[in-house]
Amino acid sequence: MTANWQAGNANEDGEATRGWLVGHFIDPSQGVRSQKDVEVKWANHPAGDKRTDWTSDDQRTTLVFLVTGHFRVETTEGNSTMTRPGDYIMWGPGIDHSWEAVADSTVLTVRWPSQT
Repeated sequence: MTANWQAGNANEDGEATRGWLVGHFIDPSQGVRSQKDVEVKWANHPAGDKRTDWTSDDQRTTLVFLVTGHFRVETTEGNSTMTRPGDYIMWGPGIDHSWEAVADSTVLTVRWPSQT
């Protein structure tokens, strides 16, 4: 690994950070993965896994892609059930959300900017 180049595996590299691969919270020793502008998460959720508590963020935009599975996201503005690879949901600052893996699912989340 060099400071400005890295290759790896999302499942392995995100183990210590709950799936987060890129963001301000990644130790600068990890090189290019330590970013202030964007956060990226790779998450594997077994069927029935859910976050029932509403999560809010007043300053960031979030984009969630379905890689595999069947995944539902509820927001204060509307709901979406993703069933096909490539389905996505996106919301802006000030929108609360919760989610549920209806079936075993892998999702890719991109959030910006990366903030504490």
